[in-house]
Amino acid sequence: MTTDDSQRPETWLNEDPEDELAQRRQETLRGGGEERIESQHDKGKLTARERLDYFLDQGTFREVGPFVEHQHDEFGLDENRVAGDAVVTGYGEVNGRKVFVYALDFTVLGGSVGEAVADKICKVTEMAIENGTPIVGIWDSGGARIQEGVDSLAGFARIFQRNVRASGVIPQISVITGPCAGGATYSPALTDFTFMVSETSYMMITGPDVIETVTGEQVTKEELGGAKVHATRSGVAHAAVDTEEAALDDVRSLLGYLPPNHLTDPPTVRSNDDPDRPSDALADIVPSEPRKPYDAVDVVEELVDRESFFEVHESFARNLVVGFARLDGRPVGVVANQPRVNAGTLDIQASQKGGRFVRFCDAFNLPIMTLVDVPGFMPGTSQEHNGIIRHGAKLIYAYAEATVPLLTVVTRKAYGGSYIVMGSKYLGADINYAWPGTEMAVMGPRGAVNILYRDELAQSDDPEALREDLVDEYREEFANPYGPAQRGYIDDVIRPAETRRRLVDDLDVFRRKNEQTVPKDHGNVPL
Repeated sequence: MTTDDSQRPETWLNEDPEDELAQRRQETLRGGGEERIESQHDKGKLTARERLDYFLDQGTFREVGPFVEHQHDEFGLDENRVAGDAVVTGYGEVNGRKVFVYALDFTVLGGSVGEAVADKICKVTEMAIENGTPIVGIWDSGGARIQEGVDSLAGFARIFQRNVRASGVIPQISVITGPCAGGATYSPALTDFTFMVSETSYMMITGPDVIETVTGEQVTKEELGGAKVHATRSGVAHAAVDTEEAALDDVRSLLGYLPPNHLTDPPTVRSNDDPDRPSDALADIVPSEPRKPYDAVDVVEELVDRESFFEVHESFARNLVVGFARLDGRPVGVVANQPRVNAGTLDIQASQKGGRFVRFCDAFNLPIMTLVDVPGFMPGTSQEHNGIIRHGAKLIYAYAEATVPLLTVVTRKAYGGSYIVMGSKYLGADINYAWPGTEMAVMGPRGAVNILYRDELAQSDDPEALREDLVDEYREEFANPYGPAQRGYIDDVIRPAETRRRLVDDLDVFRRKNEQTVPKDHGNVPL
């Protein structure tokens, strides 16, 4: 079909295409307009583009779909068409490494997710999967775009499907910088790590008004779904930080430990820390008394490269420490019992936290260093009735299916089922060490004595004195590392000071275990 130029407006004959392109590009930068941008700033929040500018290396952002507009006319949407719609998508670099990104734009229809927004998010997610590149999503969204009806719901479903497709293939990280409500919450929940900003970010399925209408319960947004709640109680957030910039800085740091995809190894850096550095301070950090608390983070930081430990989920299930570090420049995942909190016992939340972290490390070729100081699983009716058996099995499953190098050190004690769970030899650990003086047995000496010598204690004139004697005897005969070492459950008993050097050497040997070739679709993890 041809067009007669004489029928076009005269301005078309003199039009400079570059000027039109520049004008259209300028429009895409305005989002919902100056007034709404100003409102965003008044709330102490950055705009979607400002967030991406801060997060990505300067000058590396390449936008995808800047001219996309929604195609709906319902409920006045025809008067609210904005180039790019309510999300900015594309790719750039973080510390010189490629990453795909999307950022919901609250200045455009409250960052609501409609068909076009979903299309753009799905498109960059597919690009990230096809190119084996991490993806980071920044959420500031009121949820589904009500005016678009089921098209909006279908859009969320398509996003979720891409999240699942990408899971275990590329790292997925979410940053919540404002509201994230309704269906919008499930996409971050499907990703690997979620960071929230205190006071300004919220995640909730239904808001306070709906809850009060349905249940009569009165609750504020902060109490219901604020950053602190999700970082400490629900475990939805891996960290709650004070500013958007701090959250984005944390994501940049986290990406430095991760490979771009499941087929590549994590990035190694040149270490300034001597791999043979003796860890003499460990003898002072870990008390010999089995019940005396200490900070497991101090032990981790003494073993790994200086200033390399990056803890995640710090405020949730604090009786277990997880995070990333480097040994002689090579990234590893760290799992450690925390004696400062509930004596380091394993409970439901700690089992969930540890199981998911181990599975992430296994998916992305990160060796796992496990530091064991565990008295057992948390007792009580609440734990039993809420499924500690099922949840504890998650941690067992995670370690047992792992194909990455597993390096385990028992630092002070390991009793009962919790001894098995924490990266023990026959769950598949490649190397297991224990320090001199560690206690390893079916149960703690005091509990064992109370059962084994119940009658003698009941008949004794001085049961407490007898109990102490029997505890010392049990500890000397059974609760020590040499019995397990004689049976091969422990590969060696080593001094704390030589632990770092041994782990660095072992990491060199056990670079990648061969995955079991059992034919099956997938296992059935006890979710």
